[in-house]
Amino acid sequence: MRFRFLRRRATRGPELAAPLSDVAHQTNVNLPGQTEILAVPASRVALLWTNPLGRTATRAAQLLLVLALVSVAVFGLSQVSLAVLPLLIALILSSALWPLVRLARKVMSAMLAAWTVFLGSLVVIGGVGTGIVFAVRAEWSGLVDQAVEGFKQLQGMAKDLPLQISQQQIDDGVTAVTDFLTSSQFGAGALTGLSAAGSFFTGLVLLLVILFFFLKDGDRIWAFFLSWIPRHHEAKWRASGTRTVETLGGYIRGTAIIALVDAAGIGIALWILQVPLALPLAVIVFVTSFIPMVGATFAGIIATLVALVANGPVVALIVLGVVILVNQLEGNFLQPVVMAHALNLHALVILLALTIGTVLAGLVGAVLSVPLTAVVWSIVKIWTGRDTEAIEAIKARTKH
Repeated sequence: MRFRFLRRRATRGPELAAPLSDVAHQTNVNLPGQTEILAVPASRVALLWTNPLGRTATRAAQLLLVLALVSVAVFGLSQVSLAVLPLLIALILSSALWPLVRLARKVMSAMLAAWTVFLGSLVVIGGVGTGIVFAVRAEWSGLVDQAVEGFKQLQGMAKDLPLQISQQQIDDGVTAVTDFLTSSQFGAGALTGLSAAGSFFTGLVLLLVILFFFLKDGDRIWAFFLSWIPRHHEAKWRASGTRTVETLGGYIRGTAIIALVDAAGIGIALWILQVPLALPLAVIVFVTSFIPMVGATFAGIIATLVALVANGPVVALIVLGVVILVNQLEGNFLQPVVMAHALNLHALVILLALTIGTVLAGLVGAVLSVPLTAVVWSIVKIWTGRDTEAIEAIKARTKH
């Protein structure tokens, strides 16, 4: 960069009275009595930030600032996860149950509608859990015997492998596992598990309380929040809230339908093939199907292993074929039809969301990461003008 050095004497007063327009382009201006002035054209300074490198630096600084704010927010929320996770789960469940609440409010008060939907949901979940417990208790002894027999078969197969495994090595492995289970380290882990169980039940109680109040006063809570929003942003905020409830509710209801189809298909196959614990395995398929892409596959592997141990390799291969068929039906037919509007995300985005959610919050993060990502994307489309349909619908509803 070229600089111009101007030397002016303090005694030359008329020269210092030059028009301001002559020195407007200078970044440093001398006071009377100074001997030198270093003048740098302002246009050249601005050029530092308007050329491609300057624009890249500006965007990089903005990105670093956003990442820092997000990191601080994630760290702060992780410190109060006992309150944040129940709040998020209650928000998702209330979004899925909200259509039932609106339907019940047509014939009863808001309080009675909330209690009806809330208690009805608990009865359904409790009934399913009770059925699982009784099914496991009825078939547990037979499954243990079959598992022992299957373990012996695996030992025999291990001896025929190219990599020889002696009986002494197997016995040493069993002894090591037994010593760990009876060690003080395992006892300390058990105490940690008791502490985690206490936190789980505390979070469960908080979840139920928040869920009830969302079912009872969810619309009033949202209206109170909107009362603080400026008028010129109210339409976008209202559309964001509507899209959030629609996305979360549609995701949970759609996933429940898909999980029910997966569980019914695999469960009926296990029952026909007389695989033990067919009902509990079907419930495992239903629950794990709420983790996209990997949940149903994981449950199918468990069902195949149980069939291998209990019924032999032929039945296990049939179960594996049924699992593959059900997964293909889900991916090629059910997902596009049922989840077309609720989960409009690329498979790579889903995989990245699952990974990040699992790292940050374990199994709960794996379940919540995908619907929350779908909500964020829906809100981004509204605020960037890509979802004008939602904003126009909210404006038309507000006029009427």
